[in-house]
Amino acid sequence: MTPRFLLTVFGMIAALALAGCSSSQDGGSGSTTQIFTAEYGSVKDAGYSIPAVPISRVDKRYHRQIVNYSTREKPGTIIVDTPKRYLYFVLPGRKAVRYGIGVGKAGFAWEGNAYIAWKQEWPKWTPPREMVQRKPELARYAEDGMKPGLRNPLGARALYLFNEDGEDTLFRLHGTPEWNSIGTAASSGCIRLMNQDIIDLYDRVRPGRNAKVVVKQ
Repeated sequence: MTPRFLLTVFGMIAALALAGCSSSQDGGSGSTTQIFTAEYGSVKDAGYSIPAVPISRVDKRYHRQIVNYSTREKPGTIIVDTPKRYLYFVLPGRKAVRYGIGVGKAGFAWEGNAYIAWKQEWPKWTPPREMVQRKPELARYAEDGMKPGLRNPLGARALYLFNEDGEDTLFRLHGTPEWNSIGTAASSGCIRLMNQDIIDLYDRVRPGRNAKVVVKQ
C-alpha cells in the first residue's frame, strides 16, 4: 500500500467516526459547522430516564447544530425565528447553536423582547387561567400544579420569560416529550424543544437582564 492510499483510508475512517457531529450544508441559514444528531439517546437525569428520540424521524434541519449566523445581538442572546421553527443561541464569531422548536398555534403566538428571569430543572406546571377555561379537565392542576415528571408539559427544563418591565410574560422556553411536535405550531403559545435540547440550552443560559430573548413572528 502506498502512503497516499493509507492517508485516504484513514481520512475516510475519521469522517465516519465524526458522523454524529459532522459538517453539512444548511438549507437557508448558511453552512452548518457541526450537527449533533447522535445526542438524542436516552438520558438519566435527576432520577428520571428520558427516552431516546427516534431522531431519524425528525427532519434533519431541526437537529441541534452549530451554524454560521450573523446578527447584531450579543453572544448569549436567544433569538426565536417563529416562522422557520428555529431557536438560535448566539455564540461569538458569527455563529449560533440552532435548535428545532415547536411554536404556538394561530392566536396563541407571542413576539417581542424579553429576558430569562429564572430557570428551573424538572419544573412543576400550573396551567394559566385562560387554558383552564378552554380545557376544564385541567382544573385539578390549577391550584397546586402538575408534579414534575416525564409527562409534564414543561419537560425536563423551563426558562421563564419576563418583559422589560420585570413582569412575567407567562411564556416559557421548555422541554417536551412530544418530539413529533417539533417543527409545528402545536403549543399554547410557549416555545418547546426536545428534552435533550432544552437540557443543552439550559446549561448555556445565565438568567438575568443580560439573558435577552428576541421572539420574531
